[in-house]
Amino acid sequence: MNDPDSIDSLVQAVRGNPKYASVDTNLVRMLIASESTHQRSSKEIVKAVRNKIHQVGGSYIENPIPFDRLHQQIEALPADLRDSAVQAFCQTTMQLHTSTRERLPILSTFYAQALAGLGPFQSLMDLACGLNPLTYSWLSLAPQAEIFACDIYSDIVSFINAFFQHMNLAGEASVCNLIEQVPARPVQLALLLKTIPCLEQLDKLIGQRLLENIQAEVLLVSFPAQSLGGRGKGMRSNYAAHFEQLYAGLPWHVRRFDFPTELVYRLERA
Repeated sequence: MNDPDSIDSLVQAVRGNPKYASVDTNLVRMLIASESTHQRSSKEIVKAVRNKIHQVGGSYIENPIPFDRLHQQIEALPADLRDSAVQAFCQTTMQLHTSTRERLPILSTFYAQALAGLGPFQSLMDLACGLNPLTYSWLSLAPQAEIFACDIYSDIVSFINAFFQHMNLAGEASVCNLIEQVPARPVQLALLLKTIPCLEQLDKLIGQRLLENIQAEVLLVSFPAQSLGGRGKGMRSNYAAHFEQLYAGLPWHVRRFDFPTELVYRLERA
């Protein structure tokens, strides 16, 4: 499908549902182009694209996130990432996104164990971040560390930027499509948390491409240890076997950490 007007109308149709209204336009266009090769009707293309977006990120957002209310709450917080009121806000807000909600029970030890002996970090990149920037209160960051986060949802990006600004963090969040382009920004630490399985729904080769192109001294990669319904289904062993194939032969020193809800790997440049 090469007609720009037809593509634009399909983009509008996909984003006409509030669930998909803030999804990166470039990603929507890419998915439309891919699904159009199957000679589907416009209705079938829209349905298939929405299904793909659900697999990539929508399944983690069970209900609309009340960003208007959250922006107001941010303004009432002290501008101190370590303040107890800020941490309480972060923990409550992380409940609204399944990925970070699953991380809450292990948050106090997650970074402490997986990044033991490292930090404070001068620069950080959080890819397909979701609400994970709200965990930075528990991460060892240097004062005025440079922070770069990205996600496919523009409303999440706006919220994270508001959070960074209020906390006086040297942070910037942006909308990105990792399938289309891997950020080439050199950093001390990059986070790729529960991201590879989602992106592989769109591109089977994206995992290895990310490991080859992310320019980080340390890369923290994780996989869910259970389904969204709470069942293990052998996921830990399957993801472990898959990831070991991905990093085989690449210049990383790798350590594995097993948390109840998450399988984590720390990769350091060899």
